[in-house]
Amino acid sequence: MNDIFIIAEISANHNNDINTAYKTIDAIADSGADCVKVQTYTADSLTMNVDNEYFGPKKDGPWKGKTLHELYTEGSMPYEWQPKLKKYTEDRGLIFFSSPFDENAVDFLEDMDTPMYKIASPEINDIPLIEYAASKGKPMIISTGMANLSDIELAVNACRKVGNNDITLLKCTSECPATPEMANLLTIPNLKETFNVKVGLSDHTMGSTIPIAAVALGATVIEKHFILDRNQGGPDALFSMEPHEFKDMVEASRNAYKALGEIKYELTERNRNRRCSLFIAEDVKAGEIITEKNVKSVRPGFGLPPVYLSDILGKEVNRDLKKGTPMKFEFLG
Repeated sequence: MNDIFIIAEISANHNNDINTAYKTIDAIADSGADCVKVQTYTADSLTMNVDNEYFGPKKDGPWKGKTLHELYTEGSMPYEWQPKLKKYTEDRGLIFFSSPFDENAVDFLEDMDTPMYKIASPEINDIPLIEYAASKGKPMIISTGMANLSDIELAVNACRKVGNNDITLLKCTSECPATPEMANLLTIPNLKETFNVKVGLSDHTMGSTIPIAAVALGATVIEKHFILDRNQGGPDALFSMEPHEFKDMVEASRNAYKALGEIKYELTERNRNRRCSLFIAEDVKAGEIITEKNVKSVRPGFGLPPVYLSDILGKEVNRDLKKGTPMKFEFLG
């Protein structure tokens, strides 16, 4: 696994066509991502098919006019696809895992032997679900986009209550799409410090800027929605990245991680010799006095460091010296 773990989220971008799902996995593999993530739910496991003020059509936003039940029916991935897609993903050398939305989904994914669990932002307050998934002893990745500090604490404690300390919290802005101003990436190091967990980003902005900045702030997991072509439409198309965009983001994020390096203050010999130093600036004879006229600070760095200029001014040289000679203490007195 790479030092930056990059998750390509298919979500609803299969458009209810398994061949589209296969093609999407191929494109994800070619992009350099580490894994394919899907979502394991049915419309009835997420909401109710009731036409009232709570479950009726949305009045605004990208899903205006659709009920939650309609939206989740359209976006759900058939359970029978998922073992096939897992094998296909693993054959391409990637990890396959999912977000479960109820305990039945956890059981289904356990039967598939998926290697980790992702808790989506709206489920961060479903403590029984988090406990149940965490009890399986696999890494837990939890998005925090719809949580305050106490919600996050409850979710983290739910994992630890069942002995699971392999927790990654993802800073997430749940607006879709989100603007850079909404990112508040300074939350990332605060999450790490507050909860003593790994941290990352679940990103709904467009482009690579926010993931790169997140990596610089300590994120080791990046999750973005992936789509073959935004023109294919669907509930998540608006804020999903196309293959070439995702590939650029992967490369930029990995380079950002490499650039972090380590805390290091180093002066190599090569660089030392490229710096300024004191040189004889005009020919001098033995017995002449060092002045600011006949010694000066110039590049390269083969003479005395310039900090010694005040120490040598006014002193005699003990030999003839040509212009361009690196100044040394042995030339004095």
